[in-house]
Amino acid sequence: MVLNNIEKLLEKYENGETSLKEEQQLKNYFSQETVAPHLEVYKPMFTYFLVNKQEQFTKDVPLKTTRNFDYKWISVAAIAVLMLGFYFGTKINQSDLGTYEDPELAFNEFSKSMEMISSKFNKGASTVSYLNEMSKGTSTLGYLNEVENTTRIIFKTN
Repeated sequence: MVLNNIEKLLEKYENGETSLKEEQQLKNYFSQETVAPHLEVYKPMFTYFLVNKQEQFTKDVPLKTTRNFDYKWISVAAIAVLMLGFYFGTKINQSDLGTYEDPELAFNEFSKSMEMISSKFNKGASTVSYLNEMSKGTSTLGYLNEVENTTRIIFKTN
């Protein structure tokens, strides 16, 4: 009766349908000295499970305990840079106010800077004008697709 029960449990175990309690019954049965001769092939597997359960890792795991960087000093440095920027920025702006008091002079300076930006932009735009030719090339791809479809029909390929 017990042997029949063990065989049923083994079948369930091979199908992955056993519970933990049933697996424990199998481990207990195969840890005994006497096992049915036709079930001897299962004994090494279940004894391995019992031995493997008792194994422990004994080596030390090295842990990095040094901190790479202290992030609170970044915030202190950022505040210091902002404070210096505001302090010196307001000093410079106050001294520059007298330079452009004349609106006509300010307009001329603005016009010169816009003219320089425009010339640099036009120079950069002329270097990428070849991209317009690319659209002409893509339109000819339609002809290639048509040729490919025709050859597929002639040679009857997929």
